[in-house]
Amino acid sequence: MTPLHASAGTGPGEAHFAVFTDREEAAAAARSFARPGCRTVSHPSGRPWLVGHWRDDEAVTARAGDTALAVIGCCPVEADELRHRAVRLRDLAEVDALARSLPGSFHLVAALGGRIRVQGTASGLRLVFHAEIAGARVVATRADVLADVLGLDPDPAELAVRLLWPAPYPLYETSLWPAVTAVPPHEAVIVAADGRGHRHTRWWTPPEPVVPLAEAAEGVRTALREAVGARTRRGGVVSCDLSGGLDSTSVCFLADRSPARVVAGTWPGRDPADTDLYWAERAARYLPDVEHVVWDADASPLVYDDLLDVDDVLDEPTIGVMDRSRALHHLPGLAARGSRVHLTGIGGDHVAWCSEAYYHRLLRTRPLHALRQLRGFRALWQWPLGGTVRALADTRPYGRWLADTAGRLREPAAPSSVGTGLGWGMAPRLLDWVTTDAEGLVRRALLDAVATATPLHPDRGMHADLEQIRSTARVIRQWDHMAARAGLPMASPFLDDRVIEACLAVRPAERVTPFRYKPVLTTAMSGVVPEPCLRRTTKATASMDAADGLRENRADLLSLWEDSRLERLGLVDGAELRRLARRPASPGLSDAVLYSTIAAEVWLRGLSRRRGDSPARTGTRVP
Repeated sequence: MTPLHASAGTGPGEAHFAVFTDREEAAAAARSFARPGCRTVSHPSGRPWLVGHWRDDEAVTARAGDTALAVIGCCPVEADELRHRAVRLRDLAEVDALARSLPGSFHLVAALGGRIRVQGTASGLRLVFHAEIAGARVVATRADVLADVLGLDPDPAELAVRLLWPAPYPLYETSLWPAVTAVPPHEAVIVAADGRGHRHTRWWTPPEPVVPLAEAAEGVRTALREAVGARTRRGGVVSCDLSGGLDSTSVCFLADRSPARVVAGTWPGRDPADTDLYWAERAARYLPDVEHVVWDADASPLVYDDLLDVDDVLDEPTIGVMDRSRALHHLPGLAARGSRVHLTGIGGDHVAWCSEAYYHRLLRTRPLHALRQLRGFRALWQWPLGGTVRALADTRPYGRWLADTAGRLREPAAPSSVGTGLGWGMAPRLLDWVTTDAEGLVRRALLDAVATATPLHPDRGMHADLEQIRSTARVIRQWDHMAARAGLPMASPFLDDRVIEACLAVRPAERVTPFRYKPVLTTAMSGVVPEPCLRRTTKATASMDAADGLRENRADLLSLWEDSRLERLGLVDGAELRRLARRPASPGLSDAVLYSTIAAEVWLRGLSRRRGDSPARTGTRVP
């Protein structure tokens, strides 16, 4: 049997664990998870409750009689407070309120009367999975841990879905192994006292977006301050991105007010039009106690660098591998300066801004205001009038929209972004190199999903926001694993649930407007971030790094497709991918359309390397 994450690497690794009921069958299953270096927290009977890996500062547990609570991750809760909560716990449904009251980013586990309850975060940054093993229902924070114990291969149909660009909700939220069940981020799983029965229960619902910005700003500021404080309250040295953008700048100024000493890192882009360094230096002048490190732009990795060397143990493909070298490159230098955690501004784009799709509803409830705003969006995004009218007139429910996409998978992408901006999302497409066999699997998955699919929220704007948060969090979840393995854990305070809630509560008409850039953040950070630093209205795109990376790494890309696992499974046309690798300037490649295919291929290679398998062992060929 494969050792549990034996390749977890050079650094401390991330917290991951499995949860067991207090049953003999569960205790027998737990033996498959116990490996050298594993930690165990036991039930009063002595049988294992939690088995896995975590640092001392990542776990707080408390017990009162047959009740137990565990918070694993980043949360400032103290053991005495958690014990007090355990004493008062009479029903597992009461854990919902506890989960919604704590800042930070963490898994929450409860045991009561023989039952267990496990949940992650509403953002999807911390996920939960479960499977039946040796007659017991086992819950874990990683799908591959369960699949390893069961000796499973990934399902080609699930891999085919990951080749969509992009994969729509809910298709990307399943596990790669059908015997392993993924728990939606807004739900918890409860395992019955018999150790077998289980159900999902909803613990999180997004707030109604009705709070005026002037009233909401204090709540946003408090939530973000507490999120940063959860990482900095113990002092020491922490590092922060300081790109000069509003998101990282806000985090950096909040960290500077904490007990920790701050090292801020700026990574200028290669593009001469990139103004990150200008804005970062402007912010640094107001931070005299912060050590500001400016990296050499030309020494930084490009997009697509080192894809053949990715050896992280991941439980699903991620487009994050495209930027892995860039994301990790500066962490050793920051760790050498004493940093114990690296704070990013990732997520600010998704919570401090929001989807224009809210105006689909606002046109019907506040028509004059919506029309004025929509004229501004048309000018800002260059939306054509006809496309804008059609998008606003489209009243298809989500299931119907999803079903319609199944018949248009090979059509060219829409030339305008207005359908995506005002609709349910970007319509998924399959690229030319995806085989007809894979197309059949994807179409079947889409139509199967239609039978039960409901949007994340009836308002397509809130649905789009939640989908963007959750899909982004899945990428950052894997980056967090990579960073922890590299020796310096990362944290993204904007993706904490309390910050998300505070931002989503703001009226959408004040949260997204063509006439102000990120008004939620500029209003909330007024008095924290100096006014001159809040005036930036641009964002660097790193498009030159992507184009250069595609060209400079064509040999690696060609090598990637020379022995393609996806081709062996019958999911892609390897010859077409090899042809494109030889022609990196081909029209359309600069639009990131290769990302999902590369992500799946790199993941399969990592799975094969980890198991010591032949390439064909990573799955069964499409019949």
